Amino acid sequence: MDSTLAPSAAPLALTTSIDTTVTALIANGYHAEALDTKEEALTKIKEYIPQGASVMNGASQTLQEIGFVDYLKSGTHGWNNLHEAVLAEKDPAKQAMLRKQSVISDFYLGSVHALSETGEMVIASNSGSQLPHLAFTSPNIILVVGKQKITPTLEDALKRVEEHVIPLEDERMKGAYGFGTLWAKTLIMHKENPAIGRTVRVLIVKESLGF
Repeated sequence: MDSTLAPSAAPLALTTSIDTTVTALIANGYHAEALDTKEEALTKIKEYIPQGASVMNGASQTLQEIGFVDYLKSGTHGWNNLHEAVLAEKDPAKQAMLRKQSVISDFYLGSVHALSETGEMVIASNSGSQLPHLAFTSPNIILVVGKQKITPTLEDALKRVEEHVIPLEDERMKGAYGFGTLWAKTLIMHKENPAIGRTVRVLIVKESLGF
């Protein structure tokens, strides 16, 4: 649920807030960094994903805005684009199987709906298809987050999802499909256990991306 609608009035995070958030994310076991522009975010992604890696991504306006979706579709990267394979399969049963198999992708890319200064990330979902990747199955996660998604606390992050994200997504869904969204599942990423051996990268961009 990363809408194509422009964000409603929400304060953009100050530099000090971004620095605080990066520090908290690192303390919580994540690889976090602040980037000045969306172009830098795309450059970093290209650096982090080696040729031959299998890649899956969630539906994300943020990834569209940084140019990742177009780059992925271009086929010039040398990655195994699992998302393309899923969408290309027209048989519903086979498509469902490919989607299930994609949860073990080498890399998963997406965004979050809110990020607290205490280093916790909140992701709301309808189907929950992206949640296995984020919680456990993909060994490498890259999350691109616009600075307007930063909130002071986890409580504020959850409030942002309820009061800001869900209404916008509901409006977008009604305009695009004639029916609203369903907030069915919520994932809160508090920390990453280093014993699992995964790499979760959070790229905070000092621009407003997604909603």
